[in-house]
Amino acid sequence: MKTIKLALWLIALSAMPGILYAQSFTHPGMAQTRADLDFMKQKVDAGEQPWLEAFQRLEKDASLDFEPEPFTQVIRGPYGRPSIGGKQLSSSAKAAYRHALLWYITEDPAHAEKAIEIINAWSPVLWGFDDNDAKVLAGWTGYQFCNAAEILRYTDSGWAAEDIEQFERMLLTAYLPMIQNFFPEANGNWDAALINTMMCIGVFLDDREIFDRAVNHYLRGPGNGGITKYLYPNGQCQESTRDMGHTQMGLDYFAKAAQVAWNQGIDLYGAADNRLALGFEYMAKYMLEEEVPVYGTISPKGRGKFRDNYELAYQHYRYVKGIDLPYTARAIEQTRPKSSIEVLTCYQGAMEGKKFDLAPGPLAEGFAPLAGALAESEFEVSSTALVVAPGESIQEALDIASEAGGVVLMTKGVHTLPATLKMPSGVTLAGEGIETILFLDPALKEDRAGTAIVNASSDMQNVTLRDFVIEGALTVETSRDPNQDRRQRSYQMAPSRAGIIFSGEHDSWMNDLVIECVTVRNNTHHGVAIKGARRVRIVACDFSDNGSSVVPGPGLQHNLLLTRVVSGDLVDSRFDTSLWGNGVEISHSAGLLITNCEAARNALNGIRVTDCHDLSIRSNLIEGNDGDGLLIDHIVVGSADVTVRDNIARYNGAYGIVLDHVKEGTLANNVLTGNGNDDDIQANESLGQVP
Repeated sequence: MKTIKLALWLIALSAMPGILYAQSFTHPGMAQTRADLDFMKQKVDAGEQPWLEAFQRLEKDASLDFEPEPFTQVIRGPYGRPSIGGKQLSSSAKAAYRHALLWYITEDPAHAEKAIEIINAWSPVLWGFDDNDAKVLAGWTGYQFCNAAEILRYTDSGWAAEDIEQFERMLLTAYLPMIQNFFPEANGNWDAALINTMMCIGVFLDDREIFDRAVNHYLRGPGNGGITKYLYPNGQCQESTRDMGHTQMGLDYFAKAAQVAWNQGIDLYGAADNRLALGFEYMAKYMLEEEVPVYGTISPKGRGKFRDNYELAYQHYRYVKGIDLPYTARAIEQTRPKSSIEVLTCYQGAMEGKKFDLAPGPLAEGFAPLAGALAESEFEVSSTALVVAPGESIQEALDIASEAGGVVLMTKGVHTLPATLKMPSGVTLAGEGIETILFLDPALKEDRAGTAIVNASSDMQNVTLRDFVIEGALTVETSRDPNQDRRQRSYQMAPSRAGIIFSGEHDSWMNDLVIECVTVRNNTHHGVAIKGARRVRIVACDFSDNGSSVVPGPGLQHNLLLTRVVSGDLVDSRFDTSLWGNGVEISHSAGLLITNCEAARNALNGIRVTDCHDLSIRSNLIEGNDGDGLLIDHIVVGSADVTVRDNIARYNGAYGIVLDHVKEGTLANNVLTGNGNDDDIQANESLGQVP
């Protein structure tokens, strides 16, 4: 059957709120437009607060005695060790920007001359960057150099044309080659900084291709690169398990990039229903010692130590979009008394007294609200349950319980498994919530591989797993930086470790399987795989960070795999951040419902379906996947009787929804925004469409 692209909008929406790709750039047009610069100057000249005090702090920070020390090759290792020219470059970039701002405010030529002197010292000398932190250093300093240069170029600063050309050459030969491919494998603050600087380079060079490359990465960057990768639908940041310093830094650079785009007519602040605002509110709330919802273990490191980066987002959302950010406002009370550049360049003074009818602050998405093991178990366990404490044999308890169809309750703590658990029929295995952790001991096998739970027989029946965690990493300790700790996440060539694999020898040999409020994380093989079963129910689970490139190879392990499953529900669950696979992979199955789930940030697709029938995919959030959001693919005959409706599919790298070789289906009321392909949907020409 021939496949065609359908430019289909199923409800009134646009590809990106407020986007208008201008044919030429606004100058100045990075951190500030001409109007913004003039506003800043007017307030300082009038002696108004808080501008005057911010200006006075800026004067103290900027010395006309500063002498730049340019290096041909700048080297910065991890956390600045070693640093050869790195400190000198950073101090020069800061000084150039400070003096450019002071030049605009004071009109004192000495400041213009100093900023020009600094830039001209580096432009003919710098060849490039090297070592671990090379990219992020380019991101940090490029933004400051470009903003200084933008002010100097579009004022009567005396910067010579040949020197401007030399600066452009430095951007093209030293900066752009280092950052042009980003670095999504690192924590997301890196790409946020690179996006920000790349946008500024595009503006300064009047190069639309460079600028648009950065905009695309902001919206749809792979790995940890894009806005929906860095900030989850509940507002939590990808780096929140690391520390608060880096988390605040990442938010800062995403906001700065959004402002550059805004000044060029593109609204990145509004992406994913104002996700950036949600991230700032979440961050500020946690920093103010209040509780926030969290997946994993949020780091207390740096809590209460506020970086000066809340002003910009607050001013835009509060006074441009009319959105209330109460926690961000409280954070600013901590930062504004010591701020200089942030206040001068961001603070709009309540837009000169304009009154706003404020909308409530952004809310976390309502999908899969309580996915995974619970903080405190809400399940009642019968008094006859067999209770197993850490160190006692779960397998022995399961075998005893199977004789009478009983319940095994694992108490809180780490249950280190000496061997794979073999699940017998007729048993409920329950925990006491998120503090009940099953951990297959990696020290017991030479290759540290294995599966935590499998079926004891190929015709397993009537099994329930409820309210516990399966940890697939090589340690149960929370890593300081799980993105870089090879013990914690699904890295290539790591030991092959799986969470749950239930496998029958024929279709529907296994029956009546329930997995409820279970977290399965950090497995290099499948998080959960069920093959050959009837009546499967997965409710309020969190299967995330599973699926690497271990044997038999990349793209074959996923957060959840279902094959040859007849009749089943996937409800209120998360299937996120498979580093090499899909969120959900379903094949050769029938009678399945997927509803109110989240499939996000997966390396391949959010949900992939092949050769299934009687399938309903309703009311799910499918965002930020590197491939398609929802891909209904075909291997042999394709799929039939498929309903896809009321889903949100946005900011996926390819299409939002692909329906290939689908017969007798319904596609209706899906919200499709900002996906990588312009049409958002690719579907059969014969598929029924319901407006």
